[in-house]
Amino acid sequence: MPIIIATSVTLSGCGNEPPVHSTPPTLPMSSARLPSSGAPAVPEPIYNTTTVEKDPCSAVPNAEIEELGGKVERSRTVDLSVGLSCSWLFFEAPSTVSAGLAVGNKDGLSALYAQNAAGGLTTFRPVAPVAGHPAVIYANGSEGKGTCTLAVGIRDDLVYTVTPHLSSGNPMLTDPCGMATKVAAAAIENLKKS
Repeated sequence: MPIIIATSVTLSGCGNEPPVHSTPPTLPMSSARLPSSGAPAVPEPIYNTTTVEKDPCSAVPNAEIEELGGKVERSRTVDLSVGLSCSWLFFEAPSTVSAGLAVGNKDGLSALYAQNAAGGLTTFRPVAPVAGHPAVIYANGSEGKGTCTLAVGIRDDLVYTVTPHLSSGNPMLTDPCGMATKVAAAAIENLKKS
């Protein structure tokens, strides 16, 4: 009997407290185990990405792209295996820059770190953060003049990838990675505003 009374007193004393058995919100399974393979964590993840996932050309207006690579002839959405990408074609020479969120890659930068550790990449170079987000330049045999592929962590489970393919006549021909960095920075700033 005394145990029952003590228990009821203890329970009634906790009436305004949250139940002890409540559990904290859980992260999605993919996010809970990321980052991995030595990849850095994304310190300020961006979650509001739906618009850019559906309309990748909305991430960076043509006017901003033109400031970097010259007059844009047209832009179009391309459906890639990892998600939709925007491809901007420049008037000067057959130069393009493509960029988009790789929604099909659920491991973000960790996937690239793992692929590099397994010897699956011919280029892998972590670079300075882009607009505060960790980044890496990588390739799997597609290196060449005027070409660079940059992946920037938007969240631990999502990257924004930019790939310029620049030809002679493009002002950024000698620095395609610099162009990729500027496009990614513009996209991140616009994502933060949405």
